Order: sequence, then C-alpha cells, then structure tokens
Amino acid sequence: MNTAEKTDRYVSFCGIDCDRKADELIGRLQEHLPQLPEGDNWKFYFKQKFEQQEKMQYDNLFYIGCQTNTLYEFFEYVQDKDGLALLAQIEEECC
Repeated sequence: MNTAEKTDRYVSFCGIDCDRKADELIGRLQEHLPQLPEGDNWKFYFKQKFEQQEKMQYDNLFYIGCQTNTLYEFFEYVQDKDGLALLAQIEEECC
C-alpha cells in the first residue's frame, strides 16, 4: 500500500494493523495504573474489566471497542495526550 494513501476501514483493514495498535494502547493503560494512588477507583474498575476480558477471552481490540468512552475519560484523567490520540486513531480506523 502506498503510504500516501489514506486507510479506510470501510474498504479494507489491510495496512491498518489494528491488533498492534490495540496492544500498544492497553500497554499504555497498564503502565499508568500502578502509578495511581492506592484505592483509586480507576485501579478497581480496570482490575475488574481485565478479569472479565480474560474470562471471556476477548482480545485487546474488542476490549477497547467495549470501553472506548471510559478509556477516553481515563486517558484525559492521566493527561496522556499520546494515549488519547492513539485511542482516537483506533476508534476511527479499527472500530
């Protein structure tokens, strides 16, 4: 694919690499969580959601699709502009 071409999920997912982007975003999330104070509600929330993800055997892209609004709120909370940008890209290209 010519790198100058804009990817379009409605035409094809080829060249978008959604799984890698989803894995990267979840990695960013998991890096932030230990830095939050003990008892922070986000820690409890995402602990439950990761347990549910594992039980249901959802991949990271599916997980992100189910948690998009919450993830936007979280990345705003931790002031991770790169995380927000990556989430927006995933939402636009992959969901």
